[in-house]
Amino acid sequence: MNKRMKIAFGCRLLALLMIALLGVICPFRMEFMPYHAVALGKSWADIDPSLQILLLALMKGTGGACLAAAVAMGVPLFIPFRQRLSWARWGIPVIGMVVQLPALYAMASVAINTSAQPPWIGSLIVMALLIAGVILSMEPKRLEQPAQR
Repeated sequence: MNKRMKIAFGCRLLALLMIALLGVICPFRMEFMPYHAVALGKSWADIDPSLQILLLALMKGTGGACLAAAVAMGVPLFIPFRQRLSWARWGIPVIGMVVQLPALYAMASVAINTSAQPPWIGSLIVMALLIAGVILSMEPKRLEQPAQR
């Protein structure tokens, strides 16, 4: 792998790890995130138990989706991408974007409509890493040499 491809690999790996981190944090929380409390204007203890169950289920689902995306990105990253298969250059970032775009939309909605500060910058960083990985993994066009007579 040349230097550009190694950096592209690193960008994708870092994005994958950031997605996986959220996938590990969300399912194991016993209450919502601090910014959720700000958005709702209530502490966890003030939330009705049936709503607590629903919120934790949504967090576990989000975490599961992130873990699934991380695995779905990891397999092609460590095998087809390293084999320079062209579909992996595009397939890996598409998987990441499928998770990050809705997450960014949801966090932006919370940030716009409440005084909460969700961690939307993390989604932007992941998307920037995925885009950088695509750009870096693109094969440079070679100028054709004129035919010799």
